[in-house]
Amino acid sequence: MDWKDSLSALKGTLPQGDAEPVVEEKVEEKVDAQNLIVSFEKKGRGGKTATIISGFTCDLETVHQIADVLKKKLATGGSYREEEILLQGDKRDAAVECLKKLGHKAKRGN
Repeated sequence: MDWKDSLSALKGTLPQGDAEPVVEEKVEEKVDAQNLIVSFEKKGRGGKTATIISGFTCDLETVHQIADVLKKKLATGGSYREEEILLQGDKRDAAVECLKKLGHKAKRGN
């Protein structure tokens, strides 16, 4: 039995109908616009660079969600604390751009 026969046998077991995938729309909550400051820091980190986002006035869960989105979109590691997000590397411009797309007011600090 060659591969074509295997596929023909498999075709008979599949249900008939359209092969259109069902796409679920991702609903993002609209967050209150916050005035965020995106700054650069190198001091006290063993020579490694970090981008610090501060100025959050929301709860810790929202900061965590924003940090997760930023880390995925910017393809970098990082962490979050109570009122700030730390991203590894110099990602100031990209972070400001991403935060503006999320509906926040962001500007570069230093």
